[in-house]
Amino acid sequence: MSAPAPVPETDASDDRLALYIHWPFCRAKCPYCDFNSHVRDAVPETRWQNALLAALDHAAGEMPGRALGSIFFGGGTPSRMAPETVARLIAKAKAHWRADAGLEITLEANPTSAETARFEAFAAAGVNRLSLGVQALRDESLRFLGREHDAKTACDALADARKIFPRVTFDLIYGRPEQNIRDWQDELDEALALADGHLSLYQLTIEPGTAFFQLHRQGTLQLPGEAAGAALYEATQARLQAAGMPAYEISNHARSGDECRHNLTYWQGGEYVGIGPGAHGRSGRNAGEERRATRDIRLPERWLEKVEDAGHGREAVERLDPETRLAEFTMMGLRLREGLSRDRFRRKTGLEIEAAFPSERLAPLLAADFLALDATRLRATPRGQLRLNAVLENLLSRV
Repeated sequence: MSAPAPVPETDASDDRLALYIHWPFCRAKCPYCDFNSHVRDAVPETRWQNALLAALDHAAGEMPGRALGSIFFGGGTPSRMAPETVARLIAKAKAHWRADAGLEITLEANPTSAETARFEAFAAAGVNRLSLGVQALRDESLRFLGREHDAKTACDALADARKIFPRVTFDLIYGRPEQNIRDWQDELDEALALADGHLSLYQLTIEPGTAFFQLHRQGTLQLPGEAAGAALYEATQARLQAAGMPAYEISNHARSGDECRHNLTYWQGGEYVGIGPGAHGRSGRNAGEERRATRDIRLPERWLEKVEDAGHGREAVERLDPETRLAEFTMMGLRLREGLSRDRFRRKTGLEIEAAFPSERLAPLLAADFLALDATRLRATPRGQLRLNAVLENLLSRV
């Protein structure tokens, strides 16, 4: 199989800063979700708005004079924020940093009627890309996944969103119990008819601390086996490739030019600021610059108290040593279809690929067709993407 054409290397990682804002609250906790999300009877919106603005001020003071390429409101369910809060945060970010001409502002939302009623207000606030948590187009699957909407509501929300926002994407989860390839292909065809240039397609995994984890441990929840899961993944790749929306990252598919600019910053090893409970950040763009990792307090109430007391919600700031930096850049970059370009790898790590990975680690993975290395890049092959965690474990092992 020939090497895939790479994603255009606009290199979000070298110039533009990404801003992530975490809203940790949900109406209900989905049984598969291990994100930092919490259910509360009431949320003091004014206190949270003021705290997020204060945390943003603090973060901007640490990284002044930068171009801002993207803002991402994630959660939790950020579409439960007041549109005024979103508007004030966007305005504050633009006041602190130079807004890039193509500034991408994404907000995650659920397709319930209470949230779709806010779409126009979010667009007026400056949001230009909406990410809808659809998760399935089958009512029985939505009930299984603990979602509060049905398939018709999701389709209606997508139709409304496409009238309001320049860019719309949505998520689906596959590898559900007893799901077969034909049923999934039918659902994919329906999704493609609704898609607006970008789709995120995640295979269901059982994560510790979730309700599904307990059911799985008790033996009452069984997912498709490894072979069935691989077949579903391969069918997904083939169908989206044929539709002109190939995977530019393991779980993300887009038509050319519709890739998520914000997430490319993560995957290409760029700099990003994270504010809100549990949010992470990275500073330091290239080799020779200190790379720092920041982490905010996870528990919402503790984060809020810390910001009101100290002006920020930071729990830790860590200097990343060269080995950690190399591992992190490799793990993120190999998720991309384009892989690790030699030029970017050299800029980020100061090393050539062959010098970073001893031949006793790299050669077996190349020989087994899990990785491919040529004059321009190191990338995971389709075989390697199917088992990327194991590939990375071998490549980055100290043994």
